[in-house]
Amino acid sequence: MQGIETSEHDRASPPEAAAAVVAQPVPPSERAREGSTWQGRTGSGYPEASVEHAAIDMALNAWLGSLTGNISPAALTGAWQDWMSHLLLSPSKLLELSKQAVASWQRWIAYGPGLVRPLAQDKRFDGPEWQTWPYSQISQGFLLTQRWWHRATTGVRGVSPHHMDVVSFVARQMLDCVAPSNFLATNPVAQRITFDSGGRNLINGALRAAEDARRVFAREGSQVTFIPGKDVAITPGKVVLTNPLMELLRYDPMTPTVHEVPVLIVPAWIMKYYILDLSPENSLVRFLVENGHTVYMISWKNPVAQDRDLSLEDYRRLGVMAAIDAIVDGEQTDRVNACGYCLGGTLLAIAAAAMVRHGDERLASMTLLAAQVDFTEPGELSLFIDESQVSLLEATMWQQGYLDTHQMAGTFQLLRSNDLIWSRQQRHYLLDIPDRHNDLASWNADTTRMPCRMHSEYLRKLFLNNSLASMRYTVEGRPVALTDIHIPVFAVGTLTDHVAPWRSVYKIAPLSNTEVTFLLTSGGHNAGVVSPPGTPARTYQIDTHAPEAAYLDPDSWQEQAPVHEGSWWPAWEAWLAHHAGGLRQPPSPLQGKDAPGSYVLQT
Repeated sequence: MQGIETSEHDRASPPEAAAAVVAQPVPPSERAREGSTWQGRTGSGYPEASVEHAAIDMALNAWLGSLTGNISPAALTGAWQDWMSHLLLSPSKLLELSKQAVASWQRWIAYGPGLVRPLAQDKRFDGPEWQTWPYSQISQGFLLTQRWWHRATTGVRGVSPHHMDVVSFVARQMLDCVAPSNFLATNPVAQRITFDSGGRNLINGALRAAEDARRVFAREGSQVTFIPGKDVAITPGKVVLTNPLMELLRYDPMTPTVHEVPVLIVPAWIMKYYILDLSPENSLVRFLVENGHTVYMISWKNPVAQDRDLSLEDYRRLGVMAAIDAIVDGEQTDRVNACGYCLGGTLLAIAAAAMVRHGDERLASMTLLAAQVDFTEPGELSLFIDESQVSLLEATMWQQGYLDTHQMAGTFQLLRSNDLIWSRQQRHYLLDIPDRHNDLASWNADTTRMPCRMHSEYLRKLFLNNSLASMRYTVEGRPVALTDIHIPVFAVGTLTDHVAPWRSVYKIAPLSNTEVTFLLTSGGHNAGVVSPPGTPARTYQIDTHAPEAAYLDPDSWQEQAPVHEGSWWPAWEAWLAHHAGGLRQPPSPLQGKDAPGSYVLQT
């Protein structure tokens, strides 16, 4: 298969194609279900007569978002009012909190070792220095305060669950800001290092702080130290398709024979595709190719302001479907094993359901890596997703045409503030420990943007309205249903995932009408997926659910599924090989642009 270019028809600019979709009338009932509809440059939900007013409103909200880091003050105020008003209407809760405050104070005064133990993942007070007075007293006082505030912000009768979660989260963030580990005067480890180094750690920390501040003001972000095509994304291959939204890569075979059915990987476009093709020892792509699979990978374009009207439908049509068309046209097969990661997995599930409706049987199997299809329990990320938050975010995107990943980074850092904010600052500024540079950390700094319209649709249709799981997500004007999917499914959840919690990923089993093999691996959203053989301290659980079997809830599944040591990659590859047909001669060598292509290099 030679390098393929799209036709002139397909080359029509995505904004023009998207505008044709927007022009179609939307029934009032659909508007009521899906919330405010996209109105292009005028924002969401405004009638045509109010275009000028809409522009004023959106500009004001965009300005506010620039001051608050795109956190809605209205959403926080509403959550606080809900919690405070119901707390004042709960005298028994107030009395209980008063008693607990007095008891905690008395226990702290009569301090004994191990009065309060931090959570297992809280490493701020590890080390022998923290066990000596007065630092043990200081850390115990902080932990007692933290526990009291958790009790104060949870279990208040009448508060909506979302508002309770928001208030509890904000209280935790405010306490983390003043943790004794953050300050030289109350951190014995930092004091010891300062004494031993003659204050050199503080000088180095000040220089790092100045450089970090410069990068923030210059909007540079973190430095990418592993370069795609040089240090990472170096598995040999060619670009076989280029269109306005993606490049399709095919990797060169590394075995004498290959499986008949090729593999298509659909990564998320929130970040660059090469998280699945990092350095050779961490490359899932190389692992598959070395095991006889012909692998195709989508490399998404990094959108700019002119791509503001790209939609989720554009990503399905110009991404997943265009890739399947190219693979089937160029390979000696009419079947494809498709794999989607994170948001790419959600898009793949949408495409698979639509293909069934259209009588398209070209998918042999579907793998979902840390990908949700039901968004009723999306984890702590839901703290930042409600009508007020989405509306403010839409204003920011409306103004600039896209959402910059730098604007999302703060949200993801807050979800793991101890690891990504305060622990880093402690290491970086107080303890004189420089950042560790590895391929995964460098990939995380290689940021992308997301088109305005697509991200608005993603937040509203999937997160706010859960349209896909409730069979209200429309493709070409008609709803699609996950229950139509009958091909074998392999779903991977990661144990400590804060982006796609594994219990949410697990929901593909009851929502589809097919055999689902579910695998739960140790690690988080990224490190759990990038888990090559030889990675230390890795475990996974795996079991298969037959379509006719009774529903098994995720906690019961976790209790029953056998535990295996090591990487989950070989288990998936064995499953994939079972659905990849027999062996044949490798496909012919390709001519054209070398992988990783040009889209991955866009900044």
